[in-house]
Amino acid sequence: MFTSSKSLIVMSKFLFIIICILSLIRSFSSGSALLAGVFFALFLRNPFLNFTRKWTPSLLQFSVAGLGAGMNLTIVGQVGARGISYTIIGIGVSIFLGLVLGKYFKSDANTSLLVTVGTAICGGSAIAAVASTIRAQAHQVSVALATVFLLNSAALFIFPEIGHFFSLTEEQFGLWSGLAIHDTSSVVGAALQYGAHSLEIGTTVKLARALWIIPISIIIGIFWGKNNKNASKGVVKRPWFILWFLIAAAIVTWIPELQHLGHQINDLSQRVLILTLFFIGSGLSKENLKNVGYSSIAQGISLWVLMGSATLGAILKGWIRL
Repeated sequence: MFTSSKSLIVMSKFLFIIICILSLIRSFSSGSALLAGVFFALFLRNPFLNFTRKWTPSLLQFSVAGLGAGMNLTIVGQVGARGISYTIIGIGVSIFLGLVLGKYFKSDANTSLLVTVGTAICGGSAIAAVASTIRAQAHQVSVALATVFLLNSAALFIFPEIGHFFSLTEEQFGLWSGLAIHDTSSVVGAALQYGAHSLEIGTTVKLARALWIIPISIIIGIFWGKNNKNASKGVVKRPWFILWFLIAAAIVTWIPELQHLGHQINDLSQRVLILTLFFIGSGLSKENLKNVGYSSIAQGISLWVLMGSATLGAILKGWIRL
């Protein structure tokens, strides 16, 4: 029995390392990497769980920042400027609908807010920032993150298929994924499957949207969190990776001689991102799934479907475009 258990651990470690290597040498797509991670988490268990949990945030920030080395800052600026109006409208509508749905499904108030801002802005980063602002309790944050994580996982597989079904151009798909998918990592993962231009548009749209984390967190803290007596105080987590993304994009935009190096860094960042998606999937647990309340996940799915469908319809009608 002991020998069998020890052999299983050795096999798990061997397979885990093999998949990590394959993720870095172009053998795995983003969706395959995430699915492999989920398989490990649910059936074999991640043999390096402490290591992956420790390094996932850093690798994610590095990979996203590194993607800036393959971007043109002019395009980043144009996308951010053109998207201000529908970004404000989209965030406002999403927050309003999310809170209404939270009341309808009778979700816990703080959890409802966290799921809402995660959908409205940028998933886990927004949840972490707002959770600190309103002093949310650990289980409330856990449920919100698990809900958003599950929807992010689904988006990696569903969005590209829907995009092909409606014959979206790379620009349209990048815009849609940047507006309708929660986390930057999942936006990049989905857009990466659709094409290079889609990846460029999706990433810039999402990063421009993520810039709203700080002002939204401050506003919510003033009007929501001031009467929250529960949980400990926290510090709002600022998304510094956005600044590094912009710096990398500025360097390769203004110094043409470094563009070749920039594309190499961009390529490396894409591979690191796929490895990170594998780490993210492997961090899931059966306990996480059990902790996702039915009301919160119903709220999250409903809001996600409503906003995703509305955004797609607006893009197809030409109401939202770059």
